[in-house]
Amino acid sequence: MYDIITIGTATRDVFIKSPLFTNVHDPKHLKKLGFLDGDATCFMPGAKVEIDKPIFATGGGATNTAATFARMGLKVCTIGKIGADDGGARILAECKTEHITSRIITDKALATAYSVILVPIAGERTILTHRGASDKLKPADIDGALTQSHWAYIVPGNIPYPTILHAANRLSKQGTLIALNPSKHVVEKGLKGLKQLLSKIDVLIVNREEASVMTRLPYDHIDGILSALHSACPGIIVITDGASGAFVLDRERRYDCAVFPKKLVTDATGAGDAYGSGFVSSLIHTQKSRRFTNFTEADIREAIRIAAANSASVVEHVGAKRGILTREAALRSPRWKKLSIKVSLFK
Repeated sequence: MYDIITIGTATRDVFIKSPLFTNVHDPKHLKKLGFLDGDATCFMPGAKVEIDKPIFATGGGATNTAATFARMGLKVCTIGKIGADDGGARILAECKTEHITSRIITDKALATAYSVILVPIAGERTILTHRGASDKLKPADIDGALTQSHWAYIVPGNIPYPTILHAANRLSKQGTLIALNPSKHVVEKGLKGLKQLLSKIDVLIVNREEASVMTRLPYDHIDGILSALHSACPGIIVITDGASGAFVLDRERRYDCAVFPKKLVTDATGAGDAYGSGFVSSLIHTQKSRRFTNFTEADIREAIRIAAANSASVVEHVGAKRGILTREAALRSPRWKKLSIKVSLFK
């Protein structure tokens, strides 16, 4: 019996940083070329662009979140799909190093997902991705890999929706509590299209843009977004909002959450995975110590604090895993002791 299973993607990543990657803000011209926010990362065509030493790492939602759960002292298993190649071997090796049980499926006909992350000196990163085997997980794969666990964390990337729903149905039938961090192709189905899935979710984690898309409400209408999600999902709602913090709802209360100050934002890759898995890891420890799932205000506050600390630490490092905190660091470091959280009754 595991504390938690993670289900989702597993990738091989390489981070490339160069002072010659230039961020350009020119809405007048760039929007005509399809850059909707008017921003682009540029470098000279035909040139040999000097880069810093490449940093190789592993990523993907399933292994990123599994790493948090393992470092937080939980017994964790991860399910995904890789190819029979060097990238896949690196992912399996890292699972072993992190004390994560791997039920990752190797498909000899496919390549392991691979991402090249371009990191400018300042500004947003750009990810070039080949999804490979990572989004080819099938219901039959779930049936073959699934095992008994108190919790599951589904972070699907581009895994087909029928596979996600099948996994949730199987997990729900065996009494597993489910956390879901849906991706773009899932939230685009909207609340009506996701009704069957959301009814089984105990913790829903989305960013503010995804919440807007899912509810079909304007990005700025956060009160309406929270109300719509509260009505559609019986579980705890977590909406991350980047540097502005997060919004959390339990069945009675709303939590408006700040963030911890960062020493330096180096790379935002994995920040969402770190927040969601940090939040759920705290709930699991609470449940393990008290043997119940009705979480108090103090329990939710603690989960928010752990989540914010884990995410802040991750963005200070290159890669999705290097900055993940251990439970001891999250609990004992003076840096993570105090976080501003405003609590109000939710109507």
